[in-house]
Amino acid sequence: MAASLCRAAAAGAWWRGPRQRHLLTLQCAALHSRWCLVTSRTLYSAAYDPNEKTFEKLLIANRGEIACRVIKTCKKMGIKTVAIHSDVDSNAVHVKMADEAVCVGPAPTSKSYLNMDAIMEAIKKTRAQAVHPGYGFLSENKEFARRLASEDVTFIGPDTHAIQAMGDKIESKLLAKNAKVNTIPGFDGVVKDADEAVRIAREIGYPVMIKASAGGGGKGMRIAWDDEETREGFRFSSQEAASSFGDDRLLIEKFIDNPRHIEIQVLADKHGNALWLNERECSIQRRNQKVVEEAPSTFLDPETRRAMGEQAVGLAKAVKYSSAGTVEFLVDSRKNFYFLEMNTRLQVEHPITECITGLDLVQEMIRVAKGYPLRHKQADIPINGWAVECRVYAEDPYKSFGLPSIGRLSQYQEPLHVSNVRVDSGIQEGSDISIYYDPMISKLITYGSDRAEALQRMEEALDNYVIRGVTHNVALLREVIIHPRFVQGDVNTKFLPDVYPDGFKGHKLTDLEKRELLTTAASLYVAGQLRSQRFLGVPRISLAKLDVSNWELSVELGDETHSVTVSNNGSTFSVEVDGRKLNVTSEWNLASPLLSVTIDGAQRTFQCLSRDAAGNISIQFLGTVYKLQVLSRLAAELSKYMPEKAVEDTSSILRSPMPGTVVAVSVQPGDLVSEGQEICVIEAMKMQNSMSAAKSGKVKAVHCKAGETVGEGDLLVELE
Repeated sequence: MAASLCRAAAAGAWWRGPRQRHLLTLQCAALHSRWCLVTSRTLYSAAYDPNEKTFEKLLIANRGEIACRVIKTCKKMGIKTVAIHSDVDSNAVHVKMADEAVCVGPAPTSKSYLNMDAIMEAIKKTRAQAVHPGYGFLSENKEFARRLASEDVTFIGPDTHAIQAMGDKIESKLLAKNAKVNTIPGFDGVVKDADEAVRIAREIGYPVMIKASAGGGGKGMRIAWDDEETREGFRFSSQEAASSFGDDRLLIEKFIDNPRHIEIQVLADKHGNALWLNERECSIQRRNQKVVEEAPSTFLDPETRRAMGEQAVGLAKAVKYSSAGTVEFLVDSRKNFYFLEMNTRLQVEHPITECITGLDLVQEMIRVAKGYPLRHKQADIPINGWAVECRVYAEDPYKSFGLPSIGRLSQYQEPLHVSNVRVDSGIQEGSDISIYYDPMISKLITYGSDRAEALQRMEEALDNYVIRGVTHNVALLREVIIHPRFVQGDVNTKFLPDVYPDGFKGHKLTDLEKRELLTTAASLYVAGQLRSQRFLGVPRISLAKLDVSNWELSVELGDETHSVTVSNNGSTFSVEVDGRKLNVTSEWNLASPLLSVTIDGAQRTFQCLSRDAAGNISIQFLGTVYKLQVLSRLAAELSKYMPEKAVEDTSSILRSPMPGTVVAVSVQPGDLVSEGQEICVIEAMKMQNSMSAAKSGKVKAVHCKAGETVGEGDLLVELE
């Protein structure tokens, strides 16, 4: 009841002031109310009709944010929920939110969230009438759906025929052709081995895409530009496919260079009705996994949108589809579109469709599974405003646009006090991000009457998102949404490598932004000095006379050192940076994770991540973390005489760039290796990464073996 009241209060909070909304957010945080649905901008309230009976109890065969997302709708519909969890997830948010919870095994997914026997036993034990699979894990597993049907338990999704037809990329492509859906040229059978993969790739013509037949989510996918890459891609894709989906079958098709990735959301019932709920632009990707999505797309005109929607619905009807599903297309620069695959489940990025249509897709899935017809016609489906979603990951964006990070969230605060923001998450302060599961922290969604407003809300939300304890990708997300190409809608699936050919380096400060950062760092230093002169609000007795009106400072940022002079008048500091004066005002609450600062009348948001007695300050500004050192002029002069720590020579050693599990080691002591040769393979969050030698040499020592777990920075191999 308390959680329901909390959601109801949040839904009606849009008219209130920022302070009232913030207080409401704090009150609801303990109940894990992470959903802030934009009700004032939608045609449909997504309200539940209590006279429409569905299920008494539903089990969610998933974890994390999607499990929490399903539970929220179930609570709205009066359905009791059962959570499943591994032993390491026993204190997870989705477990706390559900009415009941059952442990289904140890941490590895094969022994827990993919353990059908344990999940079926949990269903029997709790007498759940239905199962929602979320996405990933068993959501597109026809055997799981078949076993549920044999026990008279309703699967919240399509029937086994549709899962079989669309879940198998080879069969789905043939069905799409028969349904008059545009398809990509390629090989329609199963690739048997690496030699056959090379032969097929040559026949199709490079580049080609090698991907798992039963895959999704970017796993088991590789692009190959020559025979060598085809052999390597076949090996890695088949291994990833077996690990993620229990099915190592692969297919090969022509890779369309520089396309857009645009998908159509479909919704169908058991009575022959089917709708397309507009499109989602999903072109911003890394390693074939989406990072930023938006709805609608800036690229589609009404005619192309309708053609894509009608083909998507035609395919759904051809396989007698009944539930929410997504038909993915690649779209070239001339708006030619080609069928990519159909996901027979709820998509990760479904919230942006909910924002612009007003439909609750989880609710619609439950209604359809119970046998109710759709409530709407195609003409009723609107495009109301604009929505943007950023996938916030525990990843280091400076390493290949995002290698996984693990750790405990020591501080966590979602930006729900920012208007028109929704956060779908399954974590809280104190939660652990482990090597066993996807490193997603949350899905951050903003809504606006138009695209500019939605993007402006996203900037503000990212600046106000507090995540401490793990490395995260907020810096990359913020840079993407403000980049001129993205703002103009000029995107494709190669956006990240095209814009950042040398890798992501963080935000490049303008001269004004640099002065604002230096000014804030100096002001924080002085505020800390002033606070240290007081104890319980009373000035300390000092043996030395302190000049509290003027501070002559030296601020180091990167390779540059700046002269800064600070004077204060209450909460306002007058700061001179390299001869330029700025006035800075703030509450200077050094304990607050967020610092709202006014600089010459302009409001800025900073996060002070750390400070120490040596003057080192880490500040998150415009998404990027900057390390500065603030010293008095005298201390800066004396610091020149301090010895510097020698930089480690890394050319002869190989360290793990991420936490993970060693899948294979290809060398042993005494072996001669060439530059670029594979040394070992590390698997992290079900993605396999080949580690190669930085130079040619002789292997001196191997410090890892297959099956071992390694942490970020762990020494793997040494060369002489």
